[in-house]
Amino acid sequence: MHRKTPLKIIGSNAERTRLHNRKVVLGHLRSHGKLGRAELARLTGLSTQAMSNIIAELESEALILAGERQTKGRGLPAVQYTLNPAGAVALGVEVRPNAILCALVNFLGDTLYTKRIHIESSAPAVVLPAVKTACDEALSFIGKNAPPVLGAGIVMPGPFGRVGLTGAGKAELVGWDDKDPQALFEDVLQVPVRVENDATAAAIAEQTTGSATDLQSFCFVYFGTGLGLGVISNGEILRGAFGNAGELGHVVVERGGRLCSCGNRGCLETYTSRMAASEFLQKRGKSAENQKDLSDLLAVNDPDLEEWICEAADPLAQAIGTLENLFDPEAVILGGAMPPELLERLIAQLNLIDATVSVRADRTLPRVVRGASGWMTAALGAAALIIHDTYIPSISKVA
Repeated sequence: MHRKTPLKIIGSNAERTRLHNRKVVLGHLRSHGKLGRAELARLTGLSTQAMSNIIAELESEALILAGERQTKGRGLPAVQYTLNPAGAVALGVEVRPNAILCALVNFLGDTLYTKRIHIESSAPAVVLPAVKTACDEALSFIGKNAPPVLGAGIVMPGPFGRVGLTGAGKAELVGWDDKDPQALFEDVLQVPVRVENDATAAAIAEQTTGSATDLQSFCFVYFGTGLGLGVISNGEILRGAFGNAGELGHVVVERGGRLCSCGNRGCLETYTSRMAASEFLQKRGKSAENQKDLSDLLAVNDPDLEEWICEAADPLAQAIGTLENLFDPEAVILGGAMPPELLERLIAQLNLIDATVSVRADRTLPRVVRGASGWMTAALGAAALIIHDTYIPSISKVA
């Protein structure tokens, strides 16, 4: 995989905010690992005095550490600064129709704690106290001397708001259409909250620690209960006007096909999703309610599961061709709550369309690859988004 040239992020001495300049400094420390004060001033374009003030502030908050001195030429060796892994933590929570997945990460994004909690209902009255309990348990895991909590990323399946696609299917959450999730979760958790589409958060996790670490533009097809899509284009998240970009599961791949909970017929997730696999196998008298069930069936080369894989591959290949022509990604990544070995089988079965912009002579990557972040990918991505917010300035502040 090849790494694209990153955006050049610079600071400002006067016209831009102190918060922006802090993020610029933290961003360079994350990118380079360790830097001296003069190097940071040169990279950011900030004055020596401004840099000294920012470093003193970040040290006082324990977000950075002063390490060894490094000699470069004559004069006093320069102190090297690094991010402090224990300087802060962030929470990540994925809300599924039947489960709460909670993760806690340190300031470098390393996973400290994960847990899955079953819920009987996805209604707010059930979800909110369950999330509160899960987050309290996560923080108690690291003890009384826990570092500051930067916030909580909450990921939920779309669509957000009362829209034409909202239905009562197995992939949707019940009772959230007229609610403000951010306000509700902030009131319960008493920390800053960022609400994000589950597939988008999963894409961020994959870029942070998975198969997309060297990619700037990719599509992440997220297998939750249904099917979602996260799109990263030139390092930026594509969200849409109301946060609903990426409803891949409700793209129609067969006119007049299977009835979907959204009201349409022939939606992709009625053919290719964990929900579709479960329903297909249940009709043949086999349980496939979770990843273990699917892994067990795959391990014995179950003919019914093989039949579903063959059936699911064609509509997925059609959708991937559309994604390639729409977004021109470096790769399309499949991941989420599916056994990795099943995703490998699905990828191997794909008969991809040849006439797309992704078929090019200089291609160095496979068009479709399996994600590496695993079943906690969306929750970990939610936490990563909170961490990223501390060291990635707004694009409007980037020169």
